[in-house]
Amino acid sequence: MDAQTTTEAGIAVDIPCRDGVVLKGRLWLGAGAGKVIVNAATGVAARYYHRYARFLARHGFTVLTYDYRGIGESRPAQLKGCAYRWRDWGERDFDAAIRFMEARGEGPLLVVGHSVGGFLIGLAETADRIDRVLTVGAQYAWWGDYAPARRLGLFVKWHIAMPVLTALYGYFPGRRLGWLEDLPAGVANEWSFRGPRFETSHPRRERVTALARMDRVTAPILAIAVSDDELGTVPAIQRTLSYYRHAPRTIVRIKPSDYGRAAIGHFDLFHDRHAAGFWRETLTWLRDGTDPWPARVIASAWPDGSTPDRPEAP
Repeated sequence: MDAQTTTEAGIAVDIPCRDGVVLKGRLWLGAGAGKVIVNAATGVAARYYHRYARFLARHGFTVLTYDYRGIGESRPAQLKGCAYRWRDWGERDFDAAIRFMEARGEGPLLVVGHSVGGFLIGLAETADRIDRVLTVGAQYAWWGDYAPARRLGLFVKWHIAMPVLTALYGYFPGRRLGWLEDLPAGVANEWSFRGPRFETSHPRRERVTALARMDRVTAPILAIAVSDDELGTVPAIQRTLSYYRHAPRTIVRIKPSDYGRAAIGHFDLFHDRHAAGFWRETLTWLRDGTDPWPARVIASAWPDGSTPDRPEAP
């Protein structure tokens, strides 16, 4: 495969997990800026992030996108009755992605995590090897953190309709509804019945281990909140970051008007209409760890326990 084809389409790769599952991914080769793993949102196929991956590769990063087990190109032949769980995406799939990228040579290991993909980083045993993290709308779908104006409708959709349909079909038929990719029942039910504490979805004997892994994450985290994101609200992002108490954490709140847009919501920042704006700004953080939005910082927290909160930018 020549260099141009590699940059445009990526290289199809297999990513072996330690439990024998093999994930499907795409690799874009860069030139020395670092290695980036892109973690997708729940029910979003990795192909949605390919344009952003190509953009990063053109700016020197080697980038991996991949589908979690049960999703997209990593979907099994039979999804009904599949035993995959949400936490498997962090404990097994993201862990495999880290190991895969560690074998790609030298350079800092960076993560861009969207939605639950920004939360589950700490579930991987190898998460302490990450150098820097950028998250967008990172949360784990506790309904109490949904935007108040949308909370009732979202609760009915994701916490009543989804578990009922999952029970009827043996998996969540999101594609048929035009909502998401289809989801394994275990993933859908963890979302539907999640409480305010993520670890309560783990068996009691596994909770200490899960929390201990999160405690080992020391990579700086820059968390993006979008003012019209009904899922990744500021309270939801704060709840996510509270699990990473040994990492420097900063929340930046941006608005659609910052980019001349009427709306952005939970998904739009990974569309290539943002290539000249948001995408280019992310390079500053990924390359050298400098926050490109200092005027938009609304909260920071450091491993020593200090929380130098700042007033919200106008």
